[in-house]
Amino acid sequence: MSNSIDDPGHGHSPAAWTAVVIMLLAVTLGTVFYWFDMPALVWASAGLLVVGALVGWGMAKAGYGAKGPKYAPKQH
Repeated sequence: MSNSIDDPGHGHSPAAWTAVVIMLLAVTLGTVFYWFDMPALVWASAGLLVVGALVGWGMAKAGYGAKGPKYAPKQH
């Protein structure tokens, strides 16, 4: 494990966690809706996937990313 100052954080930030949870929910719902043959909801879950990426990007820009001023890494 690297303790270098150049360590990017490996996604251990509120922005990354929020984006991943939203996108994981979108993929799960999309799979269920596909299984039950609900094409409108499959496309809605695809839209939610894009929303998850935008939320993560927006939170990173707001300072909650791995190198943001509002992010405090946990000490191991």
